[in-house]
Amino acid sequence: MLRRIDLCAGWDAAGRVDGVPLTRLLPRAETDTHAATDAAAALIADVRERGVTAVLEASQRFDKVAPATVRVPAEVVAAAADRIDPRVRAALTESIARARAGHAAQLPTETVTEIAPGATVRQRWVPVRRVGLYVPGGLALYPSSVVMNVVPAQVAGVDAIAVTSPPQQPDGWPDPNVLAACALLGVDEVYAAGGAQGVALLALGGIDTDGTPVLPVDVITGPGNVFVTAAKRLLRGTVAIDSEAGPTEIAVVADETADPDHVAADLVSQAEHDPLAASVLITPSVTLADAVDVALAARVPATRHAERVRTALSGVQSATVLVASLDDAVVVADAYAAEHLEIQTADSAAVAARIRSAGAVFVGPWSPVSLGDYCAGSNHVLPTSGSARFTAGLSTLTFLRQMQVIDYSRAALAEVADHVLALSEAENLPAHGEAVSARFAGAVDAVGVVERAGVGA
Repeated sequence: MLRRIDLCAGWDAAGRVDGVPLTRLLPRAETDTHAATDAAAALIADVRERGVTAVLEASQRFDKVAPATVRVPAEVVAAAADRIDPRVRAALTESIARARAGHAAQLPTETVTEIAPGATVRQRWVPVRRVGLYVPGGLALYPSSVVMNVVPAQVAGVDAIAVTSPPQQPDGWPDPNVLAACALLGVDEVYAAGGAQGVALLALGGIDTDGTPVLPVDVITGPGNVFVTAAKRLLRGTVAIDSEAGPTEIAVVADETADPDHVAADLVSQAEHDPLAASVLITPSVTLADAVDVALAARVPATRHAERVRTALSGVQSATVLVASLDDAVVVADAYAAEHLEIQTADSAAVAARIRSAGAVFVGPWSPVSLGDYCAGSNHVLPTSGSARFTAGLSTLTFLRQMQVIDYSRAALAEVADHVLALSEAENLPAHGEAVSARFAGAVDAVGVVERAGVGA
């Protein structure tokens, strides 16, 4: 079922195979980002010029429906919580509770460091005032993404939270389960706007059709399609963003001890997201690879979204990567830097501890990625396309700013004044030094060093 990439011969010390970097030999989705960027730029310019009118017209064009106002009435949001399936409500409630516990553990501790007597630097963590959270609504609907975006923002202490999600037939409001999740979380500022236009609305604000202002936000987070990603990239700087998310991906590092049906089920679970979703098996066992193919052949035709899954599994972004050893599998996993990485090996915890690049790591046979999507207590908004090499998933830190507070006494400043003056002279910025020397009585010599006589507390 999965095409195979044979790396059993290994690579050189520079991580190259026949001169080709290892990262270029690994499967990746191919997307036309240029076309998406051009389309997103046009939509952003239209929203900047015409505001909510442009957003609603784009909704009619792309989603085939547009509500009378872009903001969902508070009573519609509240009513959704009463109409939700009781099993879904219970699941969301549990997901929220576990997410709160997991994200509370991420809160950093404020510290004060005494650099010298009378000299302190305090590390404060200050939440941003207002955030915009994007919840997708295309091939699938994602009330779970409401939880994953809202909970860390609330735990961080953000003042105001706005959620936007694409309008749905027949009334033009977002998916009822998405609205219900917002209500369960106490969020009543919800907008019916998807795609690049939804991102632009959050970043630029506007005036709704009933005259109500839509206030711009400071940070935008949340996954979305290529147009959402392009819009976030273009608006970075106007607002902060969490990441530029691409199609979802799973990599499974497995050896001969893994259950091939478990591996197959997990590969299918991510493939059902999108035809561009990536499902990658990394293994030193040809026997396991063969067994996984057999299990896939049975599972794919039986799954609800069989055509979508089959397209994803047969695409260039999916493959089985054969390696010579489990040590090599770890190297390949780090080079691939998966959004979701499962470890299904003997002593899986020890193998997981060696991983340096992954959005989230799922350890052992009882920690499938789908657990993390819903109820693990972790976050499912994670870096994709190899960006886990240098960035992390959504967390409370996404909504916090570190602020340094410097507090020096007169004596503490005097102690370091010579050094400030010397460096300001070396950098040809004498006024920097004068801002120090002006605070003390006494002359300044030719190189700008304060004469220390009489300088005290």
